[in-house]
Amino acid sequence: QVQLVESGGGSVQAGGSLRLSCAASGRTFTRYGMGWFRQAPGKEREFVAAFSWNGRYTTYSDSVKGRFTISRDNAKNTVYLQMNSLKPEDTAVYYCAADLWGSGADTIAPYDYWGQGTQVTVSS
Repeated sequence: QVQLVESGGGSVQAGGSLRLSCAASGRTFTRYGMGWFRQAPGKEREFVAAFSWNGRYTTYSDSVKGRFTISRDNAKNTVYLQMNSLKPEDTAVYYCAADLWGSGADTIAPYDYWGQGTQVTVSS
């Protein structure tokens, strides 16, 4: 069983920054692919960023490329999402997810475990 707990959400003005954290349980955290997704009210959950277990494969959605950075600290079993130059359209609940096969895919299906989500609100 893997537990994921997100934190770091909040309210910020357009152009501001936030850093989300996702603390993971599990002795084999270093073998997980990890991803961030988001869901805005009335919309489907969408991919934001992910990387494979060894970091060799990293991918971002076009809407966040160049503004968001995904990273991990294996010593802390934590994944981060640094979000810069935030826009009102980034407003959503952000979820982290773990892919036990390690692929770090850009679709929902491969992910085995999900956090509870953290709200990010960007005002104009």
